[in-house]
Amino acid sequence: MRKTHIAILAIAGSMSTAAFAADREIKVDDRLEASADALTDSMRAADKGIPQELLDKAHCVVVVPGMKKAGFIFGAEYGRGFAVCRNNRGWSAPAAMRMEGGSFGFQIGASETDVVLLVMNEGGMRHIMADKVTIGADASVAAGPIGRDASAQTDAMLNAEILSYSRTRGLFAGISLAGATLRPDEETNRELYGHEATNREILTGDFKTPAAAQKLEHALYRDSARRDR
Repeated sequence: MRKTHIAILAIAGSMSTAAFAADREIKVDDRLEASADALTDSMRAADKGIPQELLDKAHCVVVVPGMKKAGFIFGAEYGRGFAVCRNNRGWSAPAAMRMEGGSFGFQIGASETDVVLLVMNEGGMRHIMADKVTIGADASVAAGPIGRDASAQTDAMLNAEILSYSRTRGLFAGISLAGATLRPDEETNRELYGHEATNREILTGDFKTPAAAQKLEHALYRDSARRDR
């Protein structure tokens, strides 16, 4: 029994390592473009996507494109993306984030999931600027309502600091964010801005949006402008 358990852990480890190693090789510019595409696609489906009214009310948005999930009995999740927050000029420059989590249960295979988080109040905003936040523990989270009638589903809007959305392209059905952690991706921030910078400094300061992030910035403003028409 013990040997079987060790073998299962070895298989899970090898599957997860292979999936996550590939993610680490993705260039920053490509992750920014993928983040813009994921946000645009999530907003595009009017009847099944993220409601525009919720994006308009969000204090911050976190996008993790192509989050990896792999496992055999034991599972693991890993992704790299970006957060933006509102400031007195509109949307801030993007701050790089890492999302990590684990799971246990009957599962086999691998998948990629686009994750979009809407941070709905100042408490949630403070959490994502911290060195580490555990979703569902440090910050309350609820599955975000979709479609045009989100205003009728006020419980999630009023009670949760974060509304979570996902779009899975792989074999797993859905994703659980309970227990997942968000933390700054310091390596990517250095690459983007050419020097050390905390996520709090980027999200609240006067950082210029890098050229590589303009597509993500345009996606945010385009969606807001669409509602104003």
